[in-house]
Amino acid sequence: MAEVTLSINGKQVTVPQGTTILEAAGKLGIFIPTLCHDPDLSRAGSCRMCVVDVKGARNLVISCATAAADGMVVETDSPAVIEARKTIIELLLANHPEDCLTCGRNGDCRLQDYAYMYGVRNGGQFAGERHSYPLEDDNPFIVRDMNKCILCGKCIRMCAEIQGNSVVDFTYRGFKTKVGPAMDATLAGSGECVFCGNCVAVCPTGALQEKALRSSARTWEVKKVRTTCPYCGTGCTFDLNVKDGQVVGVTSCDGDVNGRALCVKGRFGFGFIHHPDRLTAPLIKKDGQFVEATWEEAIGLVARKLASIRDEHGPDSLAVLASARCTNEENYLLMKLTRAVIGTNNIDHCARL
Repeated sequence: MAEVTLSINGKQVTVPQGTTILEAAGKLGIFIPTLCHDPDLSRAGSCRMCVVDVKGARNLVISCATAAADGMVVETDSPAVIEARKTIIELLLANHPEDCLTCGRNGDCRLQDYAYMYGVRNGGQFAGERHSYPLEDDNPFIVRDMNKCILCGKCIRMCAEIQGNSVVDFTYRGFKTKVGPAMDATLAGSGECVFCGNCVAVCPTGALQEKALRSSARTWEVKKVRTTCPYCGTGCTFDLNVKDGQVVGVTSCDGDVNGRALCVKGRFGFGFIHHPDRLTAPLIKKDGQFVEATWEEAIGLVARKLASIRDEHGPDSLAVLASARCTNEENYLLMKLTRAVIGTNNIDHCARL
């Protein structure tokens, strides 16, 4: 593959042809702020936060969607670039709620980070009408606050390109432009949203938030524990958000299997962990009532019952159903138990079909 060599902030870098300036800067460890860019999504180039100064260009160029060229000389933090980024942030904050202290994304908001980075405050030179959209929380999973939406379009592209549902898109025009389902319905009223929450995973502000996590913990209060989803055999990876020893939410991470995409069960189906009805010890029926028992007692009872049925009715009178919630190793052991110990081939798997 052909390669190009360019200079970024005085440093030379050689990259494959077609690499963007943003990607080339990343190879050098040079940070360029972005709001609409995501490596897993198509290049929108709409927020203009990633503008850079290219020698010989008439205007500042967007680094996320401009291919690096041989001999290109780039400055990522020139005075013109800094001024442009400050202006963009001021424009965004001119119509943004000033409720960072109570926002669930406080401490985990890219717009907040950039405002701090470039020293931009609300109440700048751009004053005018502000949105006053009602909070959308008529579903059990996601809170949508379109007053905090910066129209980056990442949720739209995630829904269309990764999830394949195309539930939301830009609606209306001009100042009234907003993101939403057809006919300006809510997510619950769209009839098509599967509440995977993948839109929440890419939102850079507080416009989209997990309802449970939003009301239970601040970003700095949780410890993230990486684990594998137990719901099926796909093996998706995510982060459990733990506060005071309790799982309060699930957030995406860059998993090897699933990237950041999760289904509704994987992202929002964690309530069983601390549910009061969850069994935490084996139960054995004695005198018509279930009572707690030790694992040794319960496993011994099951072994005796299975052996009794096998000896009386033959091994093919028994059948075993494996689970996708188990690991491959556990299912392998279950197969060996069924065929080598019980003596039957009557074993199946819930995900076979």
